[in-house]
Amino acid sequence: MSLHYEVVLTCVLQDDTPDAVLAALRWHLGLAPERPAELDAEEHSYPMLSPDPDSRLPGGDFASLRRQSRGFTAAGDERHAWGLFSRNLWLDDMMGDLYTVMDLLSPHIAEPGYCGHFREEFDAEPTSLTFREDAFGPLKL
Repeated sequence: MSLHYEVVLTCVLQDDTPDAVLAALRWHLGLAPERPAELDAEEHSYPMLSPDPDSRLPGGDFASLRRQSRGFTAAGDERHAWGLFSRNLWLDDMMGDLYTVMDLLSPHIAEPGYCGHFREEFDAEPTSLTFREDAFGPLKL
């Protein structure tokens, strides 16, 4: 019998995140129908963050990627960044794929620190996910 995990990603990506990375994220989130040609089909074999319409998580799965205002510069110019939020139910044999997602995101993080969590669906305590500069915190899967 498999365990199920709630996987939540919530982070801010730099405004200059490359189009190829944004295209990959859109595909992983189920917001684009085709895997981008630049993605390795073996490493990115399925849309990892795509919401399951039949998810048994309370409130269901969710995916969002949008360009957001992040305030203003000292010169008065508006700053922007990409806000990512995803919540999915993953089987335990999918949890290793979290490395693939974190590797895709980590070079483009605008704000190091907390970026989400995962927890076995009946656990009360989640395991936090964190980003450092160009890397992510150790994962204890």
